[in-house]
Amino acid sequence: MAEKLAPEKRHAFVHNGQKVFEWDQTLEEVNMYIELPKNVPTKLFHCVIQAGHVEVGIRGNPPYLNHDLMLPAKTDSSFWTIEDGELHITLQKREKGKTWASPIKGQGSLDPYAADQEQKRLMLQRFQEENPGFDFSQAQFSGTCPDPRSFMGGIRSD
Repeated sequence: MAEKLAPEKRHAFVHNGQKVFEWDQTLEEVNMYIELPKNVPTKLFHCVIQAGHVEVGIRGNPPYLNHDLMLPAKTDSSFWTIEDGELHITLQKREKGKTWASPIKGQGSLDPYAADQEQKRLMLQRFQEENPGFDFSQAQFSGTCPDPRSFMGGIRSD
């Protein structure tokens, strides 16, 4: 049932008409997806994930991305992989349940409607996690959705 509440689509960050990256999020993580240039050996790509910063590039060249993160990430459980021509960065949220408007501070933030939809989806993920015997995939909110991190006593810590 939890997979029904997974992100339905990726959000795209486009700059000057070019897609820079796509991203999605769950209660616990933010995922970034970067299409890699062809004909560059995968061993030349590098990614550095810090608590508040991410850098992506090809060794010997200026970084493709070199930005502060919207919110802090846990570096010990964040990682990156390359698969099928795509760099996938998984940022473990320091604050489980916190809705990120974008992975990168000041770049590609969601519009208010999309941000509200993300918050609603994360709240339903929280309900599903806390009540595994129920199916919240068809549930809806009327009006403003509460913050999934703090609603009704907050998220239970691991």
